[in-house]
Amino acid sequence: MGAPAGLILRRHMPSDLCEFVRIFNAAAAADGIGERISEAGITNRFAHPSSSFDATYDVVVAEVDGEVVAYGVVGWVDTTDGLREHWSGGHVDPVWRRRGIGSAILAHNTARAIRVAAEQAEERTRVLGAWAEDRQRGAIALLEGNGFAPVRWFFEMVRPTLDDINLSPMPEGLVPGQVTDRAGYRRVFDAGVEAFLDHWGGFDRSDESFEGWLGDPNFDPSLWVVAWDGDEIAGAVINSIDANENALLKRRRGLLESVFVRRPWRRRGLAASLVARSLEVLRERGMTSAWLGVDADNPNGALGVYERAGFAVEVRSTAYRKPLVPDR
Repeated sequence: MGAPAGLILRRHMPSDLCEFVRIFNAAAAADGIGERISEAGITNRFAHPSSSFDATYDVVVAEVDGEVVAYGVVGWVDTTDGLREHWSGGHVDPVWRRRGIGSAILAHNTARAIRVAAEQAEERTRVLGAWAEDRQRGAIALLEGNGFAPVRWFFEMVRPTLDDINLSPMPEGLVPGQVTDRAGYRRVFDAGVEAFLDHWGGFDRSDESFEGWLGDPNFDPSLWVVAWDGDEIAGAVINSIDANENALLKRRRGLLESVFVRRPWRRRGLAASLVARSLEVLRERGMTSAWLGVDADNPNGALGVYERAGFAVEVRSTAYRKPLVPDR
């Protein structure tokens, strides 16, 4: 299907961000996805350019006769399985779907990724990556129709109530402690990056990524649960509450945004203790449910930890890839 007459693709402007929020939230509602974004959140995301993502060049706006109807984003990350993945994403206003706009954005993102790859002195194999939830049937059809293949599956898990929390003790020698300053925040950030090097995917450990993390409107270290072994961080759960999303979806749900245990402290029950304490923290803040995301093939048994903590799978998502350029 050809794109509609009058379609133009252009760079974004600050005034577009409210349209991005409108489009994303409308698309999520149309697909039955329990996620919403805010203008503050997307503004912060675009405010920290790095070598791997610069919104000035890596965000595209689709416009028809002056109306913003979709947008796309593209960037890259080095993955733990030895690739350089040029990731691609985008959202189309539901009333403009099935008109070739998503295809136009994907073609633009692919061309942008190829240009960026050609400018890089990098020996890793290049791939184009994308992501879709099972309920995003249009996105899945677009990706599979353009040669993307599933490579990994992920679950969104929900604990529907915060009743009956089984608070297990921390392993011997470990104690919970707060983090209250920038230096401590950086230590937690770096510890999480280190822990996830054993997991599938790519993790941006740059200073710009850290600054973006600090600037997130939902950043609230008072919600975190951090385990210490002396002056070493053994593990942590980075919890957050998205008040804007909760208000739009009429719920009180907290997010276990990142659950990690560093390698020397694994297989001792620390993750279960951190998760249970996180549920208590969220309950104390007035939440009535909690959710998290997990790799279906997590190598450290995380799925079982979460199931024993009362979480159940609610949504499955798929990571897709296709070759970007031939190996050199």
